[in-house]
Amino acid sequence: MSCIGSNNQSSASEFLLLGLPIRPEDHAMISALFLAMYLTTVLGNLLILLLIRLDSRLHTPMYFFLSHLAFTDISFSSVTAPKMLTNMLTHTQSISYAGCVSQVYFFLFFADLDSFLLTSMAYDRYVAICHPLHYSPIMSQSLCVLLVMLSWVLSFASALVHTLLLARLSFCGDTTLPHFFCDLSALLKLSSSDTSINELVIFTVGVVIITVPLICILVSYGRIGATILRTPSIRGICKALSTCGSHLCVVSLYYGAIIGLYSFPSPNNSNSKDVIVAVMYTVVTPMLNPFIYSLRNRDMKGALGNILSRRACSQ
Repeated sequence: MSCIGSNNQSSASEFLLLGLPIRPEDHAMISALFLAMYLTTVLGNLLILLLIRLDSRLHTPMYFFLSHLAFTDISFSSVTAPKMLTNMLTHTQSISYAGCVSQVYFFLFFADLDSFLLTSMAYDRYVAICHPLHYSPIMSQSLCVLLVMLSWVLSFASALVHTLLLARLSFCGDTTLPHFFCDLSALLKLSSSDTSINELVIFTVGVVIITVPLICILVSYGRIGATILRTPSIRGICKALSTCGSHLCVVSLYYGAIIGLYSFPSPNNSNSKDVIVAVMYTVVTPMLNPFIYSLRNRDMKGALGNILSRRACSQ
């Protein structure tokens, strides 16, 4: 019986990823679809980064956070999609022990960073609508940089704790993961070691990383709603929707998938639902974010139009 773990590692140690629950004859079509989605994610978010960089009117706190969110979405999708596509196209299932642990770390890191950045953006929208006269002094450049730095540090610490605890576990016998990437919860089920500490840390850190930011976002939008209702007007409602609509859509997609995954467990130990939900928040949501922010945002569309017109004039 071979073991994978902190006491017995070798370059040949590996896990087997079963991938998506689809028929083998559908692999070519599904892999083409996911390749198109991944390329759309990368190019769409790169476009957001480019527009914010080139248009000085987008050098505001809101778009500062959005640029970091776009970078995070590219990175988050890149943690899982390339390996999944490679395995589907080459008809292989293996991933090395080191590659699996690295995938867990970066997956958790960018997932947590997404959560913190969405919370920072919610606070920015709260200040913009509830305290418009004091927006510039409150959302200063130093505060924005501090919020982003804090998001990176907390995400780094959270992912590192989970990864170090995972590295101390041993995996003997079956190392087959019913997933398309190295999911932490799936790995804990395979481990032959005591995982009670890992599960306790997942619960504790999960409250801090997921629940607290979600509560902060809900409180921010509760305050925004109360402010709008105090002075109801069509103009005020339209302004609030245009300001917060894109962010609300992204928050709903991100947290909706997480709540669906953990609030409604799969029946009969089936992993199909977990895999489908994981596809939603690792592939679909990062792909939709550029469309949400571009199609619902007048400033982004104006910046794109200005760049295209300047290129046309230069030619």
